[in-house]
Amino acid sequence: MATRGRFVVLEGIDGCGKTTQIAALREWLPRSGLIPPHRELVITREPGGTPFGAALRELLLHPPARQTPGDRAELLLYAADRAQHVAQRIAPALAAGHWVLSDRFSGSTEAYQGHGRGLPLEPIRQLEHFATAGLQPDLTLWLALPLEEALRRRRHQQSDRIEAEGAAFLERVHQGFARLAQGHGWWRVEATGDPTTVGERCRQALLTRFAAADPADHG
Repeated sequence: MATRGRFVVLEGIDGCGKTTQIAALREWLPRSGLIPPHRELVITREPGGTPFGAALRELLLHPPARQTPGDRAELLLYAADRAQHVAQRIAPALAAGHWVLSDRFSGSTEAYQGHGRGLPLEPIRQLEHFATAGLQPDLTLWLALPLEEALRRRRHQQSDRIEAEGAAFLERVHQGFARLAQGHGWWRVEATGDPTTVGERCRQALLTRFAAADPADHG
């Protein structure tokens, strides 16, 4: 039986540098010595990590005119995307011993739909537990960046429906991530500075979390 793989997630508001750091980790992780021989690194994202999820992504971020989902419908669509993502892609990869690196996971739902939209947190957590069948990341890296800097970085980019909610909404999301990052399994990475410096902080977090881990801890 294959030793279970590792599940790593990058979280943060848009503009924090997740895409850049995932690209860098895609290059570094396979030669880091952390991934066992003959195992792969699977890169994925939410929403949209499966063909089913890709269709939901369009509904969530670019819905047809006058068809914007309400807050509760939005929450349920994200949960449906995640349930399919876990069942079809993440869980099988981990069971085969591969490592999975995902752009967003459950933390985004609590930050955006909970703290951002103001939906009650306990039902969100229960729904997430059901959608994921209890799966949790082995490590979540929160790329912590002040909202003003994130907005500055994205000032020339077109916003999707969620990004266009405004600064007050995004500040609540940011504060939600800050609270989540105090919990078990989260690691705050300061995302200020150049991408190389931020990348070194991400790599150090991964080495600290996994390099000294007991091999039995993979099981």
